[in-house]
Amino acid sequence: MADEFAFDADSVSSAVQEGIEKVQAATNLDELKAVRGQYAGGDSVLAKSSKAIGSLPTDQKKESGKLMGKLRADFGRAYDAKEVELKAQEEARQLAAETVDMTQPVRRHPLGARHPLPKLLEDVQDFFVSMGWQIAEGPEVETEWHDFDALNFGPDHPARQMQDTFYIKGNQAKDSAGFVGSNMVMRTHTSPVQARAMLDRGVPLYIACPGRVYRTDELDATHTPVFHQCEALAVDKNLTMADLKGVLDKLAVAMFGPEAKTRLRPSYFPFTEPSAEMDLWFPDKKGGPGWIEWGGCGMVNPKVLQSAGIDSTVYSGFAFGVGMERTLLLRHDINDMHDLVEGDQRFSQQFVMGE
Repeated sequence: MADEFAFDADSVSSAVQEGIEKVQAATNLDELKAVRGQYAGGDSVLAKSSKAIGSLPTDQKKESGKLMGKLRADFGRAYDAKEVELKAQEEARQLAAETVDMTQPVRRHPLGARHPLPKLLEDVQDFFVSMGWQIAEGPEVETEWHDFDALNFGPDHPARQMQDTFYIKGNQAKDSAGFVGSNMVMRTHTSPVQARAMLDRGVPLYIACPGRVYRTDELDATHTPVFHQCEALAVDKNLTMADLKGVLDKLAVAMFGPEAKTRLRPSYFPFTEPSAEMDLWFPDKKGGPGWIEWGGCGMVNPKVLQSAGIDSTVYSGFAFGVGMERTLLLRHDINDMHDLVEGDQRFSQQFVMGE
C-alpha cells in the first residue's frame, strides 16, 4: 500500500537510473515495453514514490515533487529515444527481408499459354507484309451479295444451301458496314473481303485477308464449323498463273521450310478461271515425303472483276486461299482438330518457347 512505502530520494533516483540503463540495453520493442512496465508502471518505484510524497512534511513536498518530475522526464526521454531507434531497426529488418533482387533469375510459372493459331496467323500476315502487300479485314456477318453474288456464285449453287451456310433470320438486314441486303449470312469464306477491297480501294490491288469463317460442318478430326482462312488477291495489269505459282512457292517455304513447294491441278471454282487445286510437297509426311492438298487458287474470273467495276480487258488477277487450321495441323503434325478447339492449356503449352 502507498502508506506503507516511505519516500526515499536516493532509492528512487537509483531505481530510475537503473531503468534508464535497461532501456538503453533493450534489443527489441517487447523488451523495451517490459522495462517501462517495471520502472514506470503502476506498481513501479516511480509510481509508489509519487504517491508517498503526500505523506511527507510540508517543507519537503516541494523539493521531492521537483525531483520526481525530473526523474520521470529523464526516464521518458530515454524511453522515447530508444523506441524511435528500435522501430527504425525493425523497419529496416522488414525491408531487408522483403527485398527482391530483380537481377536474379527466377523460375516462371505462367498461368496459361498462347494458342498457336493466332501466332500462325501473324506469321502469314508478316509474310505478305514483307512482300509489300496489305492486310484487309471485313465483317463476319455478311450480305449474300458480297459472300456469293459478287463472287459469281449462281442462285442455285450448292454452297448457298442451308446445309453449307449459316443464314441470319430477317429480311432487309443491315451489315456492319451499313450495306442493306435481302439476306445475311455468317461468311463462308474470307473472299467477300476481296470483293469489298476491290470496290473500296480500286486497282492495282495486292491484299491478304486472314480471318474467321463459318460453315455447317460437324466437328470431327479434320473439320470444325468455325475455322480460319487466309485468302490472297492480286489485281494488276499483265498478271499470270506464273505470278500466282511464284507467290505460292514462297508462302510454302515460309510456312514449311526450304524443301517445301507447290503444284497445281486443274479444278473449278466460281470466282476463278482457270482454277486449280494447290498441293504441297511435304517432306515430313507420314510414310515418307509426298504431296498433300493445301488449298484452292486460280486467275480471278472476269465476272468477279466486272462486279467490282474493274475493266477485265485491262486488268487481270489471281487469288488463292488456305485453311489456317489445316496449315497448323500439317506444320506441327497434329492429328485431331479437337486439340485446337478444346481449350486445354497443355496443348498450347507445347508451343511456348523460352519459358
